Amino acid sequence: MFWRWFRDYLGVTIGVIITAVGLDAFLVPAKIAAGGLSGVATILYHLAHLPVGMTMLALNVPLFLWSIIRLGWRYTVNSLYGTVALSVFIDLLAPHMPLLTKDLLLASLYGGVLTGLGLGVVFRFNGTTGGTELLAAIFRTYVGVNIGQLLFVIDGVVVLWAGIVFRSTELALYALITIFLTSWIIDLVLEGLSYAKAFIIISQHADTIGQAILTRLDRGATAWKGHGMYTGQEREVLLSVVARAEVAKLKQIVHEADPEAFIILADVHEVLGEGFKRLEVKHT
Repeated sequence: MFWRWFRDYLGVTIGVIITAVGLDAFLVPAKIAAGGLSGVATILYHLAHLPVGMTMLALNVPLFLWSIIRLGWRYTVNSLYGTVALSVFIDLLAPHMPLLTKDLLLASLYGGVLTGLGLGVVFRFNGTTGGTELLAAIFRTYVGVNIGQLLFVIDGVVVLWAGIVFRSTELALYALITIFLTSWIIDLVLEGLSYAKAFIIISQHADTIGQAILTRLDRGATAWKGHGMYTGQEREVLLSVVARAEVAKLKQIVHEADPEAFIILADVHEVLGEGFKRLEVKHT
């Protein structure tokens, strides 16, 4: 129990340090307000020279109070450490951070990668950094809208405000690049690269396709009964997971057996079991 607690807090700390470097070294100096409270703090820093970290912390205080009322103590406390640590490290590192580039594109790209990497690490170790994620979770209790959609709207408002304040459409466009890149890197850290593909195959020749998967690809396949709602016909549905390099081969197998087959192809980020990664349980 203690080791798990220590591991999570160490992971969150490393994550917020990476995020702080991304903000201090790239986004804040370039006036790239890439949504969220960090974007608001970036705008206020350039307007009134307010420290970014402490501004973020001050903006989070009413959110934490609101969160206690709407979401309860447990949810709020889980967000507290990451929020405070990020604010502190941003202001601690800022005076010692050299200006690495004046190129806005490089700043938006590297800032997006570092903040996405840092936040991904924070989320992976069961932490959060408060901010708009907390605000969206609160709003959801009122309107029941998807959190992702709310975050998109909130970030969009911040980017629009930055474009107006800094009188630069260009900065707003660079901020959108950063937001997209940050989101993509977060997903990459949490889910990993897609290294396998899942095929769901609906065909009248499922037996033939299944046997070809077993013999020609040396992969497994699972069949279950399906009922077509439109045709009323009974058909077998095949599920098979293959490596990315085998996708073209499996498509060819299906086409040879049944050119009219219906195929659903999806990314798989982790596969545990025979032929892939071994299933292991880590004891803590």
